[in-house]
Amino acid sequence: MKRNVVICLLIALVLGGSLFAAGTAEQKPTGTQEMTVLEFWTWRPEDVDFYASQIAKFEAANPDITVVQTAHKNTEYNTILSASLSGGSGPDVFQGRAYGGLATFADSGFLEPLEQWMPELKNYSATALLGATSPTDGKIYGSPAVSQTVFMFYNKAIYKELGLSIPKTWNELIANFEAAEKAGYIGLGNGAKDGWTLETMLGGMGAGFYGGTEFYNAVVKGDKNFQDPAFITMVEKMKSLTKYMPDMYMGIGYEDMRSNFINELSPHLIAGSYEAAFFRSQNPDLDFDIFAVPGEKASDPAYVSVYADMNFAMNANSTKKDASIKFLKFLSSKEFGKAMVTDMKMVTSVPGVDASADPFIARVLELQKNATPYLFLVGFRYNQPTGSSLWQAAAQGIMAGTLTPAAAAKQIQDGIASYYKPFQK
Repeated sequence: MKRNVVICLLIALVLGGSLFAAGTAEQKPTGTQEMTVLEFWTWRPEDVDFYASQIAKFEAANPDITVVQTAHKNTEYNTILSASLSGGSGPDVFQGRAYGGLATFADSGFLEPLEQWMPELKNYSATALLGATSPTDGKIYGSPAVSQTVFMFYNKAIYKELGLSIPKTWNELIANFEAAEKAGYIGLGNGAKDGWTLETMLGGMGAGFYGGTEFYNAVVKGDKNFQDPAFITMVEKMKSLTKYMPDMYMGIGYEDMRSNFINELSPHLIAGSYEAAFFRSQNPDLDFDIFAVPGEKASDPAYVSVYADMNFAMNANSTKKDASIKFLKFLSSKEFGKAMVTDMKMVTSVPGVDASADPFIARVLELQKNATPYLFLVGFRYNQPTGSSLWQAAAQGIMAGTLTPAAAAKQIQDGIASYYKPFQK
């Protein structure tokens, strides 16, 4: 009898297990696809929420793909990305630099050429594609994302408090700095600890003194060089601004600069258009606008430097290229481009997106009527030592008082001439 009970229990267990297994099988949806996980890297930790919201939209439309976002600090990004790609790994899709920054990775075989995957790239402007194309082989290695413009941010509330107006000449700008200082503010919130922010300062205030696009074209051709008197004059003007910068400005880094403006310690900051969304997120009550730094005379063009800032690129060694292209196409869509305008306050490179609907972007586009290429980034970042690295090091010496403008100009010229043939003739 006991033996019969044991047998019955064993039968019941076997049947129960079969039923449970059958139930589990029925709960699996038929035709379920294997999940593909994409690694996506950016250099803007401040934008993680924006990208998370966009990734959620992509995943909703592509339920078989999961995108994992990783954001690295901008000053560390290139080193981390290069090391990862060199090791044969790295992200599937990532924010890539433009111009020489893109060419370096493309020429190393790290980037996948995109024309065969994305024929729609032919619809992008030639200016946008310039920053996404390697001059070595002429192939497009990135989907252009945004352009950036460098100018002066100013605090409208403080301007109203002090009775200031947008300056039309350099002397009027200096008078505004002095009025701010007299009232207890920092005249100009910029610092000099981070060399790259001094390249931004050059882009925001320098073109009107060295000659804008005319000088850019001449120096690229080799008809002029960086020891030109106009360029040295510009460097002298930049050095003169230290009088209005924060105390111990050589120790003021990028985040300190932003804080000076966000916390209304200074009514002025020379910076890129990419800051607008961050400023609003950190201080929604901050009443700010922008203007182009004027030249000596009101009749001089008030230049703003413009550059292709970012491309979305694909890892040449990715094993998930079909899924990666789907995500790249999403990042290149009009829907995403519009979100870059409305949410990030950036000028999208995606064709067919009406950027002027946003008041801030409309103002940026207005200033771009006097646009000029961002000198060292656009023209001289393709070989080592790059124009940017030479300028940044020299500019820190200038601001610290260890280099004269003339000596700095020679240092830059000699460095570029070591490989740049137009300077060797």
